[in-house]
Amino acid sequence: MSPEWIWIAFIAAFGACVGSFLNVVVYRLPRDKSLVSPGSACPSCDTPIRFYDNIPLVSWLALGGKCRICKAPISMRYFIVELTTAVLFIGLYLWFFWWQYRQTGLVGNGAMERFFSGGWLIYLNIACLTAAFLAASAIDLELWVIPIGICWFVTAIGLVASAAAGWVIDPLIINYYSLFPAASVKQAAIASGTGIGVIFSLMGLRFGWIKPSYPYPEGHEKLSEDKDAPQPEFNDRREMFKEILFLLPAIAGGVGGLLLVRGDWGWKFFENALQVYAIKGLIGGLAGYLAGCAVVWATRIFGTLAFGREAMGLGDVHLMGAAGAVVGPAMAILAFFIAPFFGLGWAIYQWIFKKNRQIPYGPFLSLAVFLVIIFHDRMKIMLMNAFGY
Repeated sequence: MSPEWIWIAFIAAFGACVGSFLNVVVYRLPRDKSLVSPGSACPSCDTPIRFYDNIPLVSWLALGGKCRICKAPISMRYFIVELTTAVLFIGLYLWFFWWQYRQTGLVGNGAMERFFSGGWLIYLNIACLTAAFLAASAIDLELWVIPIGICWFVTAIGLVASAAAGWVIDPLIINYYSLFPAASVKQAAIASGTGIGVIFSLMGLRFGWIKPSYPYPEGHEKLSEDKDAPQPEFNDRREMFKEILFLLPAIAGGVGGLLLVRGDWGWKFFENALQVYAIKGLIGGLAGYLAGCAVVWATRIFGTLAFGREAMGLGDVHLMGAAGAVVGPAMAILAFFIAPFFGLGWAIYQWIFKKNRQIPYGPFLSLAVFLVIIFHDRMKIMLMNAFGY
């Protein structure tokens, strides 16, 4: 077997192991349980699972999807998540470095050479987002909630990768192939001003100058596996005005940053700062995060004000912000407008057969983000033709 196929087999095994960990995340994280201890146990008889019964994919098949001790069925979700993660990890590697359907500009005679000549950073960045969004989607489908911790993890990975990319890959290649977010002068000014405004907003929230929206009563359990459980009543439009108040310093900061670069001094300041590629990448990721948050939050606010009920969850805001930190502002916004096409069929099914007009939107946002990652080159050409992006 050639080294290339051995490497692909390793990626498959690694992906299955990551999928096994995602199963732990899906069950424990929204329930505020430790991801580390105690070890895995049968949900029916609570017997600790031995290491040989915890091998990704293999153990579930060998045991026939049942606990070795009590014979209780083990959800097929565990096998599906592990298999899906392994397939996605292999697919990303083949797509980027073997078939090169997503151009990277990296040199090498084979996929492994392109991977190890800097492609590993691109791969890890996208693979982390893919795995995290798979977990977030599974949680959202089950419990209608997206843990913010998952979004913060992806955001941190995206910002660090964008900042470090210039040391791993030639910045000229990064910019030409749009491998990581990289801020322009205007983007840097707006993102910096908005970021400063967000800090003031968070301080206002911390010291009580700004009231949080949807304040659940003390002792109320926000997470319930019963979607029909009674929930506190809120005036949704009134809650949106609280969120608008929270966002005002950020909006003012963004406008201030834009006005600043209209002058020569401000323009030269940011232009000189962006000569350091780490700053260019970091602020590019921040601009993507803010753009992703902004497009969903605006829809949430205006949709709620128009229809009188909460339009989208704050988890969706953070999810799209995390995506923006990885794919950049333009692609995050494009993904947001693609997502409804994925959700339309599911919404019609729910409305007809289950009489439920509410749907978890996280999975469709995640699918749309994955789509713009895979077909990035075509999407970029489309945006350039339409808007000169």
